[in-house]
Amino acid sequence: MASLPATRRVAANGIEFNVAVAGHGPAVLLLHGFPHTWRLWTEVIAALAGRHRVIAPDMRGTGGTARAPDGYDAATLAADAEALLDALGEPAAAVAGIDAGAPPAFLLAMRRPERVRRLVLMESLLGRLPSAEGLPAPWWFGFHSVPGLAETVLAGHEAEYVDWFLDSGTRARDVPRPIRDAFVSAYTGPDALRCAFSYYRALPASARQIQDAADAHRLTVPTMAVGAHPVGDVLERQLRPLTDDLTGHVVEDCGHIIPLDRPDVLVPLMRSFLAGWSPPGPAAGGPGGARPGRRRR
Repeated sequence: MASLPATRRVAANGIEFNVAVAGHGPAVLLLHGFPHTWRLWTEVIAALAGRHRVIAPDMRGTGGTARAPDGYDAATLAADAEALLDALGEPAAAVAGIDAGAPPAFLLAMRRPERVRRLVLMESLLGRLPSAEGLPAPWWFGFHSVPGLAETVLAGHEAEYVDWFLDSGTRARDVPRPIRDAFVSAYTGPDALRCAFSYYRALPASARQIQDAADAHRLTVPTMAVGAHPVGDVLERQLRPLTDDLTGHVVEDCGHIIPLDRPDVLVPLMRSFLAGWSPPGPAAGGPGGARPGRRRR
């Protein structure tokens, strides 16, 4: 496993964030989802830090970041991301988000395109935008959305619950024990769970924000959509009608947690895209890699 970058405390948008920062060069901001922390990106950070300044925060309410009482809607999370760039002296960055980190990354690019050089969105759905009808919300969306319920039911069983997501999200491949333990620690306790589930309780507000942005603007930032199981190419299909420059990939033989399950495929895709081009020809990584990129202009 790659060595860990240094972390620091950064005040931004009214709360304190725990942020891993590594490398030098054009900035890349990485936004994780549930049940992750910045440690999700360990292999990606190690691979990109030679050419980029990589910034990977624990998102609002998770890991070492403050347990904020509110602000878990996509617009506030996008404001968090912009404020982090400000606090770290970065006028612009490439931004990548997976799962719950994708909607704020999308909104940041829609609302402040001058701050986002390139956008990478992975394994997420963007509110009620079209093309998601064939992919119903997973069972835990409803469970997490009921105020107070999941925190009560899961008290004392957080490790088993996180392990279920890690096993299903990596097709039962081994997650490095230090990363698994970091995730379990980050999501243990009533307040940690409240914050995690607040993302789901804010989904109606986030969906309205995403729809309003899509109604008002086109996505002009060069964008790459990366899917696996279960999202596949649905995110790409959501983005296609409103994006000027879109590349799509589906990573075969890969669970939802792409940075942990198939970093061997994800890293080359990100390196190529961040360098300003997409891999031509056969799928990256050969058999079992990604389908060829589909660039939409």
